[in-house]
Amino acid sequence: MKLDDDIHNYYEHLVLDRIAALELYNSKDADYIADLCCLALNKVPHKYIRYEVDMAFFLSQEERIEMQSQVNEAIDEGIKILDAREERED
Repeated sequence: MKLDDDIHNYYEHLVLDRIAALELYNSKDADYIADLCCLALNKVPHKYIRYEVDMAFFLSQEERIEMQSQVNEAIDEGIKILDAREERED
């Protein structure tokens, strides 16, 4: 059985937006970005949806702020881990 292609974790969108806001695509390679996504997504809860509009309708402002805060913390922690790994490898 295959799940619908539209089903995805809403936090994926938030993680990718945060990575773009930090402009990491300009300074880090694809492997770093993929590892960062995995680290961050494993730190935040999952919230599966089919349509983005569902989240816009059902989330309160407080919930949005909390979700973004969780993502920011997870990304920051992931960056620390990956940067420390890069320093050890140099």
